[in-house]
Amino acid sequence: MTFIIGQRWISNSESHLGLGIITEFSGRQVGIRFPAANEDRLYAIDNAPLSRIIFKEGDEIVTDNEQTLTVTAVEEKQGIVLYTAVDAHGSEVQVNELSLNCFIKLSTPEQRLFSGLVDKLNAFKLRIDSLNHAARLQQSKVQGLLGARTNHLPHQVYIAAEVAKRYAPRVLLADEVGLGKTIEAGMILHYQLHTGRAQRVLIVVPNSLIHQWLVEMIRRFNLHFSIYDQQRFDRSYEDMDEDEFALPLENDNLFEQEQLVLCSLEFLMENTEARKQAIEAEWDLLVIDEAHHLQWSVESVSLEYACVEQLAAHSKGLLLLTATPEQVGIQGHFARLRLLDPSRFFDFAEFQREEEGYQQINQLVQQILSHQEQNSNEPLPSELQKQLQTYLGENLPSDLSELIKNLLDRHGTGRVLFRNTRAAIQGFPKRELLSYPLPKPSLYDHLSPAHQKANLYPEITLNNLDWLTQDPRVNWLAEQIQQLRGKKILIICAHATTALALEHFLKLNKGIRSTAFHEHLSIIERDRAAAYFAEDEQGAQVLICSEIGSEGRNFQFAHHLILFDLPLNPDLLEQRIGRLDRIGQKQDIQIHVPYLMHTAQEKLFRWYHEGIQLFTQSCSAAFSIYDHFAEQLLPLLYAENQVEDALNQLITATAHYTAELNQRLHQGRDKLLEMNSCNLPKALDLIAEIEAEENSLELEDYMAKVYQEFGVDHEFHSNSTEILRPTDHMKTGHFPGLEEDGITVTYSRLKGLVREDIQFLSWEHPIVNESMEMILNSEIGNVTLTTISLKNIAPGTLFLETFFTINCAAPKSLQLNRILPLTTIRVLSNISGKNLSKVLSYDQLNTLCEPVKRHLAYPIVKQIRPDIELILSFCNQVAEQSKEEILAQAKTSMRTDLEQEIQRLEALQKINPSVRQEEIDYFKQQIVDSDFYLANAELNLQALRVVINK
Repeated sequence: MTFIIGQRWISNSESHLGLGIITEFSGRQVGIRFPAANEDRLYAIDNAPLSRIIFKEGDEIVTDNEQTLTVTAVEEKQGIVLYTAVDAHGSEVQVNELSLNCFIKLSTPEQRLFSGLVDKLNAFKLRIDSLNHAARLQQSKVQGLLGARTNHLPHQVYIAAEVAKRYAPRVLLADEVGLGKTIEAGMILHYQLHTGRAQRVLIVVPNSLIHQWLVEMIRRFNLHFSIYDQQRFDRSYEDMDEDEFALPLENDNLFEQEQLVLCSLEFLMENTEARKQAIEAEWDLLVIDEAHHLQWSVESVSLEYACVEQLAAHSKGLLLLTATPEQVGIQGHFARLRLLDPSRFFDFAEFQREEEGYQQINQLVQQILSHQEQNSNEPLPSELQKQLQTYLGENLPSDLSELIKNLLDRHGTGRVLFRNTRAAIQGFPKRELLSYPLPKPSLYDHLSPAHQKANLYPEITLNNLDWLTQDPRVNWLAEQIQQLRGKKILIICAHATTALALEHFLKLNKGIRSTAFHEHLSIIERDRAAAYFAEDEQGAQVLICSEIGSEGRNFQFAHHLILFDLPLNPDLLEQRIGRLDRIGQKQDIQIHVPYLMHTAQEKLFRWYHEGIQLFTQSCSAAFSIYDHFAEQLLPLLYAENQVEDALNQLITATAHYTAELNQRLHQGRDKLLEMNSCNLPKALDLIAEIEAEENSLELEDYMAKVYQEFGVDHEFHSNSTEILRPTDHMKTGHFPGLEEDGITVTYSRLKGLVREDIQFLSWEHPIVNESMEMILNSEIGNVTLTTISLKNIAPGTLFLETFFTINCAAPKSLQLNRILPLTTIRVLSNISGKNLSKVLSYDQLNTLCEPVKRHLAYPIVKQIRPDIELILSFCNQVAEQSKEEILAQAKTSMRTDLEQEIQRLEALQKINPSVRQEEIDYFKQQIVDSDFYLANAELNLQALRVVINK
């Protein structure tokens, strides 16, 4: 190495120090100053880890006064480089290398190579692995469906895939209770956010469901929503008032400060300003849970409905969730559809006439299915064919599945309504009720009708814990737990204070391993409690939950449920039972209900059990039944005098009403809608693709290399599970998702479903995604220097392996990665310009390559730089040709896909008005925009490997 004072060099081992200046030079040592870091280094000349920085023609340089210039000529005088360069206006400038900005960042493969900044071979391999995995995932048919921590249930996967791929979907998710509407909505949100079809989402739910949604979105989909409530609203304005330097903004909308917002409908109704701001903020997707509570009729509209109607008008997409079937109230059903598309569903009378017509189509489908089951090989009866021709024309498809598909397209609400039923899905456990009437203690004699709900929860009226020793339910509970020794038991009660008192009593007085689960715990504390309950050997036998605390959690490994009290809302009761009564529950569940005789508890129990049979079977219309009888039920619950005759009459009336409603539901069961809500063969194909794509062993292997590269400690925990911890030698100050105390992660979906306190890593988990992006958006591994030993090739023969990608800077919403996914263009060439990519594959070359010590890189590269530049020009030419071919295919594919979709929607619009014109216009505009951005796509050199034959 030859050093001259004033030359600019960079440290190979500490490139973050920036561009250095040689300050002293003696016989054996060289001194260098790094102004950017305000540090000095002294190296032995023989092995100084330094690389000379000389820019070439065409490079951009930055001067010490922040002027950016383009080099046009390079001249060296007495060892110091003088650059001739031009500015943005074309004016020529002379720049001495001493005047270069010291804050230099060499990031392109060529810059780093010619500066001697090469990476280890393993870092290069990791970069190529990241490229290949990113390309594979972008090209996958199940992109956006890999990240959910859920079981792969066909109806959920099908709905998510069918709805999420649409532009701004506006649909009604109306699956029966327990079939997972929240999960379906979450899968749709994850898909839309992951693929860039949506960025801003507002979820509006009843106040009691806030924590359920928060937990479900975080734990199952890694979506971190911000809760907006009165406290958050007040705090934001207080912060603004305290900031004396804050500038007043005309449109200071708090709902625009976060992308993912979760709030209650009650909050919006109570706070006029919050409601106004939420409506004015534009949303990509709006989600409304419990939509059946929104009251609308031809004569009157509730304030809550009007609020949601305004929100829906300011959101591109809309997901309405309801468990109430349309047979319970056709007017309410129309009201929900009206929110989805007011221009389509504007006349209730017309809608009723259309529904009658669709019933005929439904009957036709059932006849086809019946024929298919009995006479699979025989043609349809002539009378049935004539009826079908009135809908489909003379030329009926010969394939019955295609015939049904064509009828589905004519179903009026088929594209906007999805409803799966327990009868159609199967796989649910049986419910067994065990009731325990207990004497009312004198401790509660002070209660009167004025206490109302306290009659259902008498312990909350006391200021002490005397009830724990006098309420017979507590002693019964302890005995019941002893009898069920070895069995996991979930106990649910209405209030956190009751749950905490019971948990302490059972643990301290009865020696029962238990844990509490309530709304005052943080999410992490709830995770720990749930994990303790889930442990087989050393875990808690009993988990005691409050009403709100239990929401969003499923404990399918338990099959004993004790309801210490009952909620005054059948939907909440169904949610309690639903903690165990889920698809996938391996055993029948036993529901234990203790109650105090001759109290409101007994009356409510009898009404639920004898009137609706709610403990032994799910009832989608339970809330509607409650709504119908509430005015008669509530006075009876709190009455002091004996009202047994009146209660018996009410129970009888309720039972008759429930039976009639169930019969109506069964007779009106929409087979056509159920088929449209779950195409089982298609769903199973999707699940097979998801499972093939997941490949947890490959992911685990890839992440191990990532941890090693970034200096993250990963310690074995158990099968497919490890503990990640930060270390002092990490390459980055922030590793995605890594907390100061470390985190536990698993690659096993099965374990991830049981242990919610452990992060479940999938290919779409933020830790994996962001790690991959961190590698590909940096210079890590983008250049390496290696040798090979092939006897039939002359020593010193030079090869250059390059990896290019096509960079198309376009809005994510265009989804250009569907037709132009990340594609790696690999070119391997030698000095003669031959493309040897097909002769020697990447994997084959990997087995031959040996690393070169990094301190030798600069002198080697300096010697062969002209040959490298020549071969690199050959590689660029080959890659450019490949780029044009790939772009041409992408344009053809884009036009074919979008034009077919436009034609399909236009044809469908003629027979089904629920197809919106906005959808068609959206796809037409996509063609124009996609053409523009594809025409401006550029080639990007991602990595290169220099290979020298020894």
